[in-house]
Amino acid sequence: MSGQNWLSYLQQQRAIAVIRAPSKSLGYKMALAVASGGMQLIEITWNSDRAPELIAQLRKELPQSVIGAGTLLNLHSMQEAITAGAEFLFTPHVDSAMIAAAVALDIPIIPGALSPTEIVSAWTTGATCVKVFPVQALGGASYIKSLQAPLGHIPLIPTGGVTLKNAKEFLLAGAYAVGLSSELFPKKLVAAGDWHLITQQAKQLMQSLV
Repeated sequence: MSGQNWLSYLQQQRAIAVIRAPSKSLGYKMALAVASGGMQLIEITWNSDRAPELIAQLRKELPQSVIGAGTLLNLHSMQEAITAGAEFLFTPHVDSAMIAAAVALDIPIIPGALSPTEIVSAWTTGATCVKVFPVQALGGASYIKSLQAPLGHIPLIPTGGVTLKNAKEFLLAGAYAVGLSSELFPKKLVAAGDWHLITQQAKQLMQSLV
């Protein structure tokens, strides 16, 4: 998926499901649940159990979805993620070498940043979008809104504080899309294997963002 195609798809979907799974089988079920609810952008964090295998399996079994990798800390893990089939790449930090490598391959890369300086640095280095993380630390949606005047040309994806209830608020504040993790997968529901309710929550989220 090229950077331009990513931005177009992101604008249609507006939300990314972030899966951090302690076991591959659990991660697989989590992905199926949100995909059934209409969430087609799915990120598997690299610190999930057997992340490369899970990404490869989801690419094969969910052809309508776009599967990416997150929490990539260095070039080595990024290259492993690409080999596994990751279609987009999230990092928690700004790493110019990782950004350059992804740009050369025309694979969307979304580094994590928080301050205006970090956000601009990521963007000018070649980031496809910038993940604003952890956004709640600086005021949530109000922080995204305050960034719009000077940095409105940079597509921002807030994470770390986005909930089912406030996701729409972030979009109205100017976010290009949002990323949700624990909010989509409450521990009690995952432990109980209540995938139907998780699917319903994902569906309601997507409907609320239209």
